[in-house]
Amino acid sequence: MTNNQNKLIKIAVIGDVHNKWELEDEIALKHLEIDLVLFVGDFGNEAVEVVRAIAAVDIPKAAVFGNHDAWYTATEWGRKKCPYDQTTEDRVQQQIDLFGEAHVGYSSLDFPELALTVVGTRPFTWGGPEWRYADFYRERFGVNNFEESTNLIVKAVQNGKYENVIFLGHNGPTGLGDAPEDPVGKDWQPIGGDFGDPDFTNAITQSRKLGKKISLVTFGHMHHNLRHTKERLRKCVDMDSEGTLYFNAARVPRIIETENQKKRNFSIVSMQGGFISQVALVWVDQDLQIISEELLYSQKKLAVESI
Repeated sequence: MTNNQNKLIKIAVIGDVHNKWELEDEIALKHLEIDLVLFVGDFGNEAVEVVRAIAAVDIPKAAVFGNHDAWYTATEWGRKKCPYDQTTEDRVQQQIDLFGEAHVGYSSLDFPELALTVVGTRPFTWGGPEWRYADFYRERFGVNNFEESTNLIVKAVQNGKYENVIFLGHNGPTGLGDAPEDPVGKDWQPIGGDFGDPDFTNAITQSRKLGKKISLVTFGHMHHNLRHTKERLRKCVDMDSEGTLYFNAARVPRIIETENQKKRNFSIVSMQGGFISQVALVWVDQDLQIISEELLYSQKKLAVESI
């Protein structure tokens, strides 16, 4: 095992942005000594300027796009509400171009300094068991169904250099439960059901057959604040029998401002030797001080609970 694989890596996963991004976010990430930043999408409703600001972040990064990032383009009802002239502007493509290689939807990006590959799943996904945006995916990506989508993701895995793989999606995979509180559970009427992406799940299965070690599967889309109850938050961490950690990072809103304080959240994943040791949600104030830290997962905690 190389020194790169042994080093402790700090990964920041940025949940659904929804226009909540400022210059101070990059400053805070550098202050936190983050090695890699992963963006799960939903930057805004085709918010080109937000994407432009995030694309300029001078830290190793990878990103996928969410359903809001094609809000006025992917559906007929969205096109009817579009506030700009789509015959002269293509804001979906503008966003993709701004990120360049950092956009890993249906693609992968190797990080030699970290000895890992980040693979992006289906970009702009809405989630769920139905194949949506048929025209959009056919025209933009040449994809017609879940099977073809899985094949594109697996091809991206094959193009990756490293055995250690992180999957980055907007929505999570199927198989994480069908209760509304589960990581990708449906929390609107009719309540309940697994709203994960089946092509994502199938790509994970096929990637393991290729000999890849999947340390982390991270995503957003399904916000931690539940629609059907305010009594609890969504379950955001799960682990399967293969030792893969699944993490929903959608703590929204990610920036909260009151009369006396502005705070912003980052989910920090600690990894060493291809294993996740800890996931923590941290809130940072305007002075770059961590004012709260919620431990969402700890390898030590899990070991104690299993005794």
